[in-house]
Amino acid sequence: MISPISRRAHVVGLGLIGSSVALALRDAGWTVTGSDLARAIEDAALGTGVITGTALSDEHCLVIVATPASAVAPTANAILREFSHETLVVTDVAGVKSAIVNDVSDPRFLAGHPMAGSELRGSAGARADLFQGCTWVLTPTNATTPETYGMLHGVLRELGANVVAVNADDHDRLVAIASHVPHLLAGALMNEASRVAEQDAVLLQLAAGGFRDMTRVAAGDPGIWPDVLFENRSAISLALQALEDRLAALRRALNDDDHETVSRDLLSAASARRRLPGRALHSENLAYLRVAVSDQPGVLAAVTTTASEMLVNIYDIEIAHGIEGKGGTLLLAIDARQAEPFSLALVARGFEVGHE
Repeated sequence: MISPISRRAHVVGLGLIGSSVALALRDAGWTVTGSDLARAIEDAALGTGVITGTALSDEHCLVIVATPASAVAPTANAILREFSHETLVVTDVAGVKSAIVNDVSDPRFLAGHPMAGSELRGSAGARADLFQGCTWVLTPTNATTPETYGMLHGVLRELGANVVAVNADDHDRLVAIASHVPHLLAGALMNEASRVAEQDAVLLQLAAGGFRDMTRVAAGDPGIWPDVLFENRSAISLALQALEDRLAALRRALNDDDHETVSRDLLSAASARRRLPGRALHSENLAYLRVAVSDQPGVLAAVTTTASEMLVNIYDIEIAHGIEGKGGTLLLAIDARQAEPFSLALVARGFEVGHE
């Protein structure tokens, strides 16, 4: 646990996500400062109580970099060079991870990405509850220490997020499908509807719930998206090509009066949609696992990514160090229904697992 004295965080970049992080931390009992390139934004954040000051100091134990993706690595590296204390943890909230992880090698940095947002823009749309029940991705590397991961995991759980860990390259490939392509599709559909409506204005009056649901994200801040999209262009391009092939197959089926193909596609989509994981589990029926770990690079990443691959939510994580620095034990709290298969998967990967 972080002592009350050290619960000081600093947010760099006070847009929608940065200000929401600041508000969420403030409501969780943290003292939060922040900074932004725009002085007017800093003044507004101070005036509304989002932050209590603008200076970053040695007293801070957590820094959240909420800048555009292309600015995260230089910003994080500058902070890590200036503040050398070992208890500092620096993270970010950018929607693309590989380039950032490759450019920041300090073990006190752990890249992250909250899968949350709003059609509102800037700090005016910030909400303290934005991350309640959201998935917050962390991308540990071989350099990530258990202390860094455990501290940040605990903080994010305080904010109500479900924390998952994946490899940075896998993150970029997966969010291309889960986030980036849907945003491009929403924009394309909205633009096409707008074009048709220039001749048939009644179209927008016909926009029912399905259309509005599919295009809602198109109302988000367009200024933040090009940076992320171009950073992840390779994965997005592959996902778009696969989707174009699927749409072409549906167009052929319609033209060929192929009812079976169209029906099969709709049925499989409906089934897949119903299998989407739900939001945060609030079950009190938790199991507590003790996982013996060696003091070797990549051990923590192996445990956390195994959990993510199996859709196992780690509700809490603690680190108990062994004597003489010879490894230690990870204490994991998970849904009791997932304890046995998760334990077996860890054992298959060479870990010793015990139950409390």
